[in-house]
Amino acid sequence: MKLNNFFNKKKFKCKCCGTEYDQIPLCFGSTLPDYYFSIPPEERDERIILEKSLCVIDEKHFFHRGRLTIPIIDHSENLCFDIWTSISRENFEKRKEDWNDPKRIENEPYFGWLQNQIPTYENTINIKSRAIEQHVGSIVKIEIGEEGHQLTFDQENGIKLARAKEIVQCILSNEHKT
Repeated sequence: MKLNNFFNKKKFKCKCCGTEYDQIPLCFGSTLPDYYFSIPPEERDERIILEKSLCVIDEKHFFHRGRLTIPIIDHSENLCFDIWTSISRENFEKRKEDWNDPKRIENEPYFGWLQNQIPTYENTINIKSRAIEQHVGSIVKIEIGEEGHQLTFDQENGIKLARAKEIVQCILSNEHKT
């Protein structure tokens, strides 16, 4: 065995473009809820209020950004997706009110509907989710609760590193197509 290969075991190479990473990239995200793209571009400035992790469309559709984590059972890190879920007006206002309050972690989870398609998972738009507040400065934790959905199963039970690599390769391949 070459010593170079021994010391570079953690390197990850994209099969599509050949880019070599120091380690496997495991955090991906959506900068906007998919519903955003249903609004014609020329109307977005007037109809959408967008902050870093909060979005309101037409003053009646409320969204917040959170982190969905899938444990990798044979690896020291997890696969993460920063995604958007819908949220009720009442819970949206509560989130804004408690944004800098350390006691926000005591809030009940917020019900919502996932608003992004998660790569390699079938039909993730509008599946059930729960947002669980974290400490101030940390992104909300998203748990999927759609019975019988593979994403729910994988989040609850974890996936193997080989499966995580397949997902990452798929994501990277799609990024290079655009």
